[in-house]
Order: sequence, then structure tokens, then C-alpha cells
Amino acid sequence: MTLREVLPDIHWVGAIDWDRRLFDALIPLPEGTSYNAYCVKGSEKTALIDTVDPSKEFEYVCNLVRLGVEKVDYIIVNHAEQDHSGSLPMAAELFPTAQIVTSEKCKDLVVHLLEIPPERCLVVKDNDTIPLGNKTLQFIMAPWVHWPETMLTYIPEDRILFSCDLFGSHIATSDLFASDPASLYRSAKRYYAEIMMPFRSQIKGHMERVAALDAAVIAPSHGPLYRPPDPILQAYADWVSDEVKNEVVIPYASMHGSTARMVTHLAGALMEQGITVKPFNLAATDLGELAMALVDAATIVIGTPTLLFGPHPLVANAAYITNLVRPKTKFATVIGSYGWGGNTVEILKGMLPRLSVEILDPVYIRGAPDAASLRELEALADRIAAKHREAGLMG
Repeated sequence: MTLREVLPDIHWVGAIDWDRRLFDALIPLPEGTSYNAYCVKGSEKTALIDTVDPSKEFEYVCNLVRLGVEKVDYIIVNHAEQDHSGSLPMAAELFPTAQIVTSEKCKDLVVHLLEIPPERCLVVKDNDTIPLGNKTLQFIMAPWVHWPETMLTYIPEDRILFSCDLFGSHIATSDLFASDPASLYRSAKRYYAEIMMPFRSQIKGHMERVAALDAAVIAPSHGPLYRPPDPILQAYADWVSDEVKNEVVIPYASMHGSTARMVTHLAGALMEQGITVKPFNLAATDLGELAMALVDAATIVIGTPTLLFGPHPLVANAAYITNLVRPKTKFATVIGSYGWGGNTVEILKGMLPRLSVEILDPVYIRGAPDAASLRELEALADRIAAKHREAGLMG
């Protein structure tokens, strides 16, 4: 139980989850996470901004008690996902006269996901405001960041933006503010890669409006807060841009060593061309690390053997996830080997419909790589290097 002041009359009342190691039964959390919730006391009214994961209800209530919160007028739900709103039913019961402030789509979700009575909800639209006395809550609709109902809440008097999942990071830390933004960069990038990257185009559209607010503090729903927010804003501007780097990511699996030999040879040939190479053996890879590498890479090379009649299941899973997170990669291809047949290359190409990539000719061989196969891989490295030069990624 930790109660912390963000600004005068604005307190962090959330919870730190030091031990959580998996999110959505999919996303690794090597550093834990936090569920950031806030209490804003105006001169006339009080508002809660978001709640916490249901597993941390006790800590949340204790923080509100320690803060001396006896009456709440509004409970702001920026996002209906349960790590933010899972304790909303308890908070609504604890403060029975509080109105629950949501976007139109969020109202539908909290009614159906959390069984909140619809008459408790106050629906707000873009740029609507709610006065608390000497503080004002301004609501900014930010659909698809990362759910369709997401909104942000801004207090102009204090220049603080409660940005929900936007600009967050899954990390459990005792620091309320990012004391060293450079060291937090990796956690923030991982969070962006795993959760926000599929919505890069939508986020890009919101960045100009966020910048125009000229916020002095950005308070996300996970991880440390930013004061000043320039480092995280600059990082996001880079990540959501269309710019890629002179990098090749190679997710692969190998059953008997043939594909691994091909990956090693191709990686060496690419390195000789001056290209940064990031291979990921999917038998041991943290998918978050792979997602981070995909944020900037110009090219993806998928390496797989044929298992029965298609790609190895680990590779199929990685291809599916890559298609979901939709990186800004420009080029893609497949390398690997087969025994008696199959449609591995065609299946993998068909698994990437959301990627706006140019598919380069694959190097898919029968059996173990021989001298001719290795020359084909060197020729593929030449083709990739030529594409990178044409794109202005190499000197």
C-alpha cells in the first residue's frame, strides 16, 4: 500500500504488481507491472481516474482510506479493460453516489463486462469538460489506442495528461516518475511493441493533438510518470513514423540443424554488407524481445523447416503475431528446408496480409544446405542490401 502525491491535490492511489509475469495469457512481464490510478481533489468535487486490476482491490481501497477520501463525485473510466476497470464494481459500491464517466463505447463495455448499471454512467464526448471547482477535467477521445473506446483525461490548470495505456510501460518500480528516461526507454519500447504497434497509424493521428496540449506531466496507466514528457513523446514520434532502420530480423526454428545453418550463413552475409542482423531462435525467444526488434527493422526473414506439410508451429505462431502487431517493415522473405514436400512458403506468405511489404524471392531448399544453397543465401543478402540502399538506409 503506497500513497504518493503527483501534484497538489492529485495523488497516485494505484498498485504495484511486483510478481506478475504474464499478461493476457500471452505477453511476458519480466519486470512486473503497475496499475496506475489517481485521485483528483478539486475545491468543490473529487474524481477518481481509473481503478486497478481486481487482484489489487485491497491496496486500492487502503490508499483511498489513507488519503481520507470519503466522497467521490466522479469515477473516470478511460479504458474498460480489466487491468484498469476491474475494480470499478467495488469502487461504484464504495461510492454509491458517484457518476461513472465514460465514452459512449466504453459505457457499453462496462455494462456488459462489469455489470455496471447503465443509469450510473455519464457519457462524455470529445472535448467535453467537467468542473471540479479549481480544476477541470477535459476528455479527449482516442479510439483504437488500443481499444475502440479509449479516451484520455487532461487537467489544463495543472497541465497533466492521464494518458491511459498510451505512453505506458510494464515495469514494477518504486519510482513514481521516470528518474532516468533513457533507462526506461527499453521498457517503454517493449510496451509499445507488444500493445501499441498494431495501432501505429491511429496513434500517429493523435500525437499532434497530444503535443498541442503542452502537458507538463504525462501520467499513464502503467509504469512511471513523465515530467517533463519530452523523452517519451520523442520516442513515440520515432516509433510511429514510417522510418525504418538498416536492420534484418530473422525469427526461426530448426528441428535438425539445416535451417539454423542457413540462418547463420545468411546472417554473416548480411553483416558483411553492413546490415544489423537480429536472429531469434523461437524455441527460446521471449516474444516481447522479438516484437521490440520488429519496431524498427526494414526486413523480416522467416526461417523454418517444413513440418509435415507446412511451417513449424513456433514459426506459424510468430508469423501470426507479426501480422497482428503490424510493424512498418518494408521487405519480407522466407528461408528454410523441406524433406518431401509441402506448401510452407505459400502458407507463410498468406499469414502476413496486414503487412505492407514487398515479398522477396525465398530460398527454400530440399534437405541440408550445400554449396549451391549457400550461394543462393549470399545472393539473397545482396538483394536485401540493394533494397536497403534504394530505400536510403545504407551509405
